Amino acid sequence: MPRFTIQQIHEKLEASPVVPLFFHAEAAYAQKLLDACYQGGLRAFEFTNRGANAAATFAQLSKHVAANLPDLALGIGTIYRPEEAEQFLDLGADFIIQPIITAAVGEVCKRNEVAWMPGALTPNEVYQAHSLGADIVKIFPGDAVGPGYIKALRGPMPHIKLMVTGGVQPNEANLREWFSAGVNYVGIGSQLIKKAEELGIAGFTAHIEELIQIVKNIRGK
Repeated sequence: MPRFTIQQIHEKLEASPVVPLFFHAEAAYAQKLLDACYQGGLRAFEFTNRGANAAATFAQLSKHVAANLPDLALGIGTIYRPEEAEQFLDLGADFIIQPIITAAVGEVCKRNEVAWMPGALTPNEVYQAHSLGADIVKIFPGDAVGPGYIKALRGPMPHIKLMVTGGVQPNEANLREWFSAGVNYVGIGSQLIKKAEELGIAGFTAHIEELIQIVKNIRGK
């Protein structure tokens, strides 16, 4: 059984709709960033499957989360094949994110009752992902289309939960553009993570707190 229901994943994202996405080969450093995001108020984190030892690092993070951050949802991204999804679910992944749509991955998620978030770009792909049972559709790469595209997409598809990644900037002006256009959530990678090096862990944690408040103000919550 998953640690969280799909509804609980939605609730966590509604409460903190900024999702950091990150890969690092060193589990100790990845854990430090994970802890900072948690202390800053985020309750969902995407570790990306982009390195040879991603599974080993994820396994360590998953154990740390279960022992110390039990209300944090730890997901895995950059999943292409169903066997990868199975592997990371066995390691404790709370949700699965893809850059593309793989129906077989969606089936694995449904069978295991975990949230599935495939990547799409065109209206046809967004609708296809939704029709296959996607809980959230990831618009990727966001910087290829911009907030105006999301606003146009919302006309015929107001009911589909959308998360944009790729090109989202961790500042008020850019976040306002995306959320005002109609996204539900945003995923931010290097543009956010590099702040840890620039500001230090304490400064990074404060930056996360600030981003959450900015988004709450934008959404009027």
